[in-house]
Amino acid sequence: MKPLWSDDLELFRICRNELFTAVVGDIMDKLKLRRQFLPPQIQPLHANMVVVGRAMPVLEADVFDEAHPGSANPLLSKPFGLMLEALDDLKPNEIYICTGSSPTYALWGELMSTRAAKLGAAGAVVDGYSRDTAGILAMNFPTFSYGRYAQDQAPRGKVIDFRVPLEIGGVTVRNGDIVFGDIDGVCIVPREAEQEVFSKALEKARGEKLVKKAIEAGMSAREAFDKFGIM
Repeated sequence: MKPLWSDDLELFRICRNELFTAVVGDIMDKLKLRRQFLPPQIQPLHANMVVVGRAMPVLEADVFDEAHPGSANPLLSKPFGLMLEALDDLKPNEIYICTGSSPTYALWGELMSTRAAKLGAAGAVVDGYSRDTAGILAMNFPTFSYGRYAQDQAPRGKVIDFRVPLEIGGVTVRNGDIVFGDIDGVCIVPREAEQEVFSKALEKARGEKLVKKAIEAGMSAREAFDKFGIM
């Protein structure tokens, strides 16, 4: 199948302008990729936020002190663990996607958003809370989380690795997979399936517009489905 885009920038523009997570999810269902949506509590900080880009997976773990000198694991004596290194490693159009900790503190904030935006990153998706909400909203940096909670990660969590495969709610997330999120949730499109998924999603999205017009003109749901195969 010949792609309808020449590079990531064009694909991500198509996603923002013509696609939405529901239609992408429908196509993955048909391709037997049926566990691709992250848990539904991961939502945008603002209803209009859309995030699309390549995953940069980040693994977080709970700790019980900001620093613990003398530990067998040198990361435990390092504030935030590898969080600063992970943040600085973000590339243009990548998404910081983090899991592994308990939902008892914020995994993302305004200063992290500022650095990520400076690097050209596309957004953040965290399996937990975010904070500094007013600042993030003022920046309009796409941030998806469980919601708003100010408690800091510094004495409670550390990044222990990044660019490694993760699992969030039964969904595998690998470095370079496409992350696509909007008001209806966040889905993960595996790299090896992205061409087929997005080509067919674009075809379906354009077909749905024809169905909508037909129904608005008086066609029944049954007739519309029989004619277009879409509902």
